[in-house]
Amino acid sequence: MNTAAAAAADLPRRAASPRLLRGWRYVRLTSHIIRGVLTVALVYPFSAEPTHRRLRQRWSQGLLRLLGIRLQAEGVPIEPGCMLVANHISWVDIFVINALAPASFVSKAEVRNWPIIGWLAAKNGTIFLRRGSRGHAKIINDETAALLDAGRNVAIFPEGTTTDGSHVLNFHAALLQPAIAAGHAVQPVALSYHAADGSFSRAAAYDGDLSLGQCIANIIAEREIIARVQAEKPMPTGEGTDRRTLAKSAREAIVGLL
Repeated sequence: MNTAAAAAADLPRRAASPRLLRGWRYVRLTSHIIRGVLTVALVYPFSAEPTHRRLRQRWSQGLLRLLGIRLQAEGVPIEPGCMLVANHISWVDIFVINALAPASFVSKAEVRNWPIIGWLAAKNGTIFLRRGSRGHAKIINDETAALLDAGRNVAIFPEGTTTDGSHVLNFHAALLQPAIAAGHAVQPVALSYHAADGSFSRAAAYDGDLSLGQCIANIIAEREIIARVQAEKPMPTGEGTDRRTLAKSAREAIVGLL
């Protein structure tokens, strides 16, 4: 009888534990975002770009930790001055890559108008692409080339949208053109999310009709998620490189890694 009573009394505590964990993560997430905004507003204006990248990397690593996401890097190291080509699963992908190798990301122009997020993205080197404008595409190519020439990484998600991580969509080859025009290598990066036992997890997926709030809730509900990053050797580009062939090769490399 005493054993049964003790077990019954322990049920509320065990039920409360996940709720407390989720609540604590939300509190820490809010605090972390505020810290990021203050850092960008108060520190960035008085520091150089290398400092910005280090701060971005540390902030991204801290974000993953408080969300219960453990970074697991495999394959070859990410090389500086490469265009990183990755499959796209979640908004977390950006911070997974930044936690490993801070990069500038190419994003749709609409993101620039998002409250707080758009401002933070702009201050952290995001390149905003206005689709359908040839003149703007040239500007994007020049910006990307300048970053790559400076030894910095530029990351793109050439699927153009997200999946649940169980498959990889075809790549939009035009997004690889800036690397080809500048003569810089393209490095495939395969992203995947797993449960603590190593099995596939879609908890981080931000696809379909899922809202950002629901996606965050799904991540926070998990005790631990493993974010696996597998990088392949950089693929050289140069005069005569066909972007469709390059895009196909990069996609095949990512599929092979996954």
